[in-house]
Amino acid sequence: MSTKLLLCDCAGTQRVDADKMASACDATCSKVHTALCTRELETAAKLMQDGDVIVACGQEQEVFRNLADELGVEAPGFVDLRDRAGWSDEGADAAPKMAALAAEALLPQPITPSVDVVSEGTCFIIGPGAVAFDLAERLSSTLAVTVLSIDDSEPMSRAYDVVRGRVRSLTGALGGFSLRLDALQQLEPGGRGAFAWSEPRDGAGSSCDIVLDLAGDTPFVQAPAKREGYLRADPKDTVAIERLAFEAAQLVGTFEKPLYVRMEETLCAHSRAEQVGCSNCLDICPTGAITSAGEHVAIDPMICAGCGECAAVCPSTAITYEDPPVAALLSRMHILARTYRRAEGQAPRLLVHDAHGAEMIRLSARFGRGLPADVIPLELNVISGFGHSEMLAALAHGFARVDVLLAPTTERDALDRELALAEAIAGAGKLGLIDQADPDAMSDELYAQHVPEPLADPVLPLGNRRQIARLAAQALNPQAEAPLPLPEDAPYGAVAVNTDSCTLCLSCVSLCPSGALIDNPDMPQLNFQQDACLQCGMCRTICPEDAITLIPQLDLSDAALSQQVLNEEEPFACVECGALFGVKSTVERIMEKLSGTHPMFATSDKARMIQMCDNCRVNAQFQQQDNPFQSAPRPKVVTTEDYFSKRKDH
Repeated sequence: MSTKLLLCDCAGTQRVDADKMASACDATCSKVHTALCTRELETAAKLMQDGDVIVACGQEQEVFRNLADELGVEAPGFVDLRDRAGWSDEGADAAPKMAALAAEALLPQPITPSVDVVSEGTCFIIGPGAVAFDLAERLSSTLAVTVLSIDDSEPMSRAYDVVRGRVRSLTGALGGFSLRLDALQQLEPGGRGAFAWSEPRDGAGSSCDIVLDLAGDTPFVQAPAKREGYLRADPKDTVAIERLAFEAAQLVGTFEKPLYVRMEETLCAHSRAEQVGCSNCLDICPTGAITSAGEHVAIDPMICAGCGECAAVCPSTAITYEDPPVAALLSRMHILARTYRRAEGQAPRLLVHDAHGAEMIRLSARFGRGLPADVIPLELNVISGFGHSEMLAALAHGFARVDVLLAPTTERDALDRELALAEAIAGAGKLGLIDQADPDAMSDELYAQHVPEPLADPVLPLGNRRQIARLAAQALNPQAEAPLPLPEDAPYGAVAVNTDSCTLCLSCVSLCPSGALIDNPDMPQLNFQQDACLQCGMCRTICPEDAITLIPQLDLSDAALSQQVLNEEEPFACVECGALFGVKSTVERIMEKLSGTHPMFATSDKARMIQMCDNCRVNAQFQQQDNPFQSAPRPKVVTTEDYFSKRKDH
């Protein structure tokens, strides 16, 4: 049974064209109701009992969820048409956008993989005794509390454990914190008067599920607001401490932790042979969840907060974001643009936002101008991982312009970098970041924007992020003849080799993590495939002659998909068997430097071995009197006749 859209014009405050929506979405729509959440609630109940429905209302979701509970049916889906489309200065022209939003709501979305995190309620409070002891007293009935007092305050209760010391390090997240403590003193409960304390010792270890930081100093972890289970408050702020106590009491039980990113170690270009190449994700991760693990990086899923910046800047697609996967995001953008055009819309703009942006849109719709009729909002859990590939893909799908609406807490490092890269490929005036805290200012900026012409023939880019970016770039630059110049940190580009300096040692080939640099087993030759180059710089780092230069660019021609020769030389022919080996110029240079001067090659016979292939050189060495491979003569084989001869002699 197909899903049905339940439409409502919200007391006549918006215009809803059910026929156009049904035609553009290929969906079944109810008639347009006026008060579905109040006077017509019985009608809603009947429709919900008849089958799967999506209610076109974002404001009264709780009313319909409660109704579903009473009826014993599955809760309906929801799509907000009113705030995002109907309530607008251009609401009369909102039918194409409403159809697009409805079609997106009908699109099934994948479930983000997750893992269970168990917190048994062991709590570690760090702070001055006067504040920490009072908080511990209140939490001790629900949590297993240990207080690390950072001053000389004396505890008066044994309802919780107390130690003194200082924190050397703190790692982990909810359900799995580990602490290293120095100058640790443990309370000795026996005796009269004040409690005694043990001698201080360094390097003590402890573990817990929850950490409450009341030290009022530098946080013990990176991005403390993003570390689950790590709660922090100013010890002088009583309101904040009360809030912290309430939050801590809720952190007991089993929780689902989304696995935001997936790591493919074999694709990582972090390091080869102890030579560091790409460190983009390490440099940009705000929580410290990414660490070096030899030739690749490792991601701690418990610490990862899901910002997605690592996936956005990963040049090799070794890190992929899963909330949602890029394929699901592209499907949403495709259905929005396609449905908008099918409903007779002309040049849609895409506004990417998070929950904060959704609230700004609602406020603008209720009290201001709302969104322009051609601006289609796309809500994501986080927007900091919306990279150049997604931006270019949106333009390739047929959006005239793409904007990202920032929130006060948005991580901007990756967005700024990815926007510059996307603009270098797509051109100016098609992409932007909206940094407005006021809903009216946001609306005014959107209404004042110049809207460029969208792509005349939209395409559907598929594959991983690199493939998506290339396909979108080809659609956006159909007449490009020369490679597009890119910013210095771009993940696409060429390698230039100074042939006068290059000795064809092929060290660069052995370290290239993506296979962009390739040798030729039949002759001294260095080949390069530009499409595979990550611009990680490992080849430039390892080159002993400093002969390699990186050129950030994007070649959209087919030549980038095939190998091109960067340097080649004539091979040397073995003086014994004629087999080709090595590089002629290198062999001649070695002969010039070593022959007759180095002790190992003082005679002409020994110098001649420099000009031999491996097999002939080994054979020649075996023929020498001072053969380095020669061993003692093999002993004579003893036979039966030898034994008989010895008996006759005796």
